[in-house]
Amino acid sequence: MKSSNPVLGRIGAAAQQPAYSVPGGPAVDYDYQGSPVQVGTRDVMTIDDVVVKTVTLLGAAVVSAAATWMLVPDTAIYPTWIAAMLVGLVLGLIISFAQVTNPVVLIGYALVEGVFLGAVSKVYESRWEGIVLQAVIGTLGVFLLMSILYKSRIIRATPTFMKVVIALAGGLGIIMLVNFLIYTFTGNITPLRDGSPIAIGFSVICITVAALMLVVSFKQIEDGVHAGLPRKYGWLGAFGILVELVWLYLEILRLISYFSED
Repeated sequence: MKSSNPVLGRIGAAAQQPAYSVPGGPAVDYDYQGSPVQVGTRDVMTIDDVVVKTVTLLGAAVVSAAATWMLVPDTAIYPTWIAAMLVGLVLGLIISFAQVTNPVVLIGYALVEGVFLGAVSKVYESRWEGIVLQAVIGTLGVFLLMSILYKSRIIRATPTFMKVVIALAGGLGIIMLVNFLIYTFTGNITPLRDGSPIAIGFSVICITVAALMLVVSFKQIEDGVHAGLPRKYGWLGAFGILVELVWLYLEILRLISYFSED
């Protein structure tokens, strides 16, 4: 199926194109305009390669987050938060819609996201001691759980499943954008983020959809590997995983904060 996720949609579209090979020769695949391209038998996307790329991006984000936490003074933490959020948003949209596979750009994005995460985490930790560690453990736990459920085929990424999850993620993205704009222009915290039962329910929904989006990513990456896509597209798969993990972490962090209020 064709995904509406701009990060992984190109991988999914390419996975539907046939790949041919001749004995002793390189594989022949098709680019995304339908033109044949030569793909060396070793220069193809693999699960192990995507894992390495994902770890690389996550490592860059973690190092950047730690540096931000330690080096940015409290007086500059909020400007740093806002600046990194805006830069990360713009850069993420460029990567998504331009389908950037340049590792330098993608690692740069991970570093910016790390600055954002470091600033956010420092603010939350200053108010609720221990909350960051809880959120990190929760995020890793959800990731491992979804990996096991997908690998064991307990959750099957059928076309209907993927359409529904992607539609839900898109809808939540629009709701969160509207909510952010309301807060930006009015300064009022809406019921979706005020710690009320409605806010708790909304965060639980976001966490659930973010977790299910990991399954969508796993499926798209697996399809790309089976189609023998060029190795560089593994960066897009890794980028998608990073984006979803960041979303998952932020929602878990926010949810824990609701239950940590005095």
